[in-house]
Amino acid sequence: MAGRLVRRDRALNIWPGYVDALTTLLLSVVFLLTIFVTGQFFLSQELSGRDTVLDRLNRQIVELTDLLALERSGKRAAEEGAASLRANLQNAEGERRRLQDLLATDQGAQGRAAEIGRQLEAERNSAARAMSQIDLLNQQISAMRQQLAALEDALAASETRDRESQARIADLGSRLNVALAQRVQELARYRSDFFGRLRQVLGSRSDIRIVGDRFVLQSEVLFAAGQATLKPEAGPEIDRIASAILELNRQIPADIPWVLRVDGHTDARPISSSQFPSNWALSAARAIAVVQYLAGRGIPPQRLLAGAFGEFQPLDAATTDEAYARNRRIEMKLTER
Repeated sequence: MAGRLVRRDRALNIWPGYVDALTTLLLSVVFLLTIFVTGQFFLSQELSGRDTVLDRLNRQIVELTDLLALERSGKRAAEEGAASLRANLQNAEGERRRLQDLLATDQGAQGRAAEIGRQLEAERNSAARAMSQIDLLNQQISAMRQQLAALEDALAASETRDRESQARIADLGSRLNVALAQRVQELARYRSDFFGRLRQVLGSRSDIRIVGDRFVLQSEVLFAAGQATLKPEAGPEIDRIASAILELNRQIPADIPWVLRVDGHTDARPISSSQFPSNWALSAARAIAVVQYLAGRGIPPQRLLAGAFGEFQPLDAATTDEAYARNRRIEMKLTER
């Protein structure tokens, strides 16, 4: 007996290395998550401000486009007016020359020529004003084109920055996914090692099994049929489990949110009594009984979680006594809160 205790103590000394590795891994995950959340926050702020600027630029482009269309329409009208004035001016000049020719022989035509001259001068002034308006419109159109080019350049630069930001987000997400996948693999290996240690402590028994990341005890080991009070002989088995969990609790840092989940399961045969109106109630009472026992052995209650599944998660769907016995069980699983 003393030899076995010595070997168990030696075997348990391998755990600090695993726990240090897990601590480093989990701190790395927390650091990466912090970087990712911070990056997401600043990038979302930058993208939100960029969207506002893009909306304002688009509205300005629409307004300038409308103004440009109006200015072009006005320019065409002014050009048409100027062409008409030039034609009128040419006609007036021709009429003036004709009247000057007649002036030598017809003294009465002088008054008419003077009137036509005044009209011609007025048309020249109108043509000059029209040309001034055309020049002003050309200047305005040139300024609008420059503004439109500047807006297009700003829009292109903003789109380039947006694409670069999206690329950075995608790269950060990819790297974070790879890191998280690596950490999950490390955590899975740690759980496997922990339950492997429980297997060594408890020995090989058909009614106590390690199944993947779950520790399974048949209900008959802990409870009488239809009862939720622990048998006296169940104490040593649960004490071994409690000792391993206490060792784990001393090694894992307090900021790691791990819990031991205790799930109660029953077989499919219904139960109905004043104490347990359903299999669900029975499975819940059994899980709570185990949790309370572990808490009484010094395991912090915040590290314990009781769950109840009744008959709804069977391991064997058959209706034989062997299948019913397999389905009546208590499962323990080390998981995150």
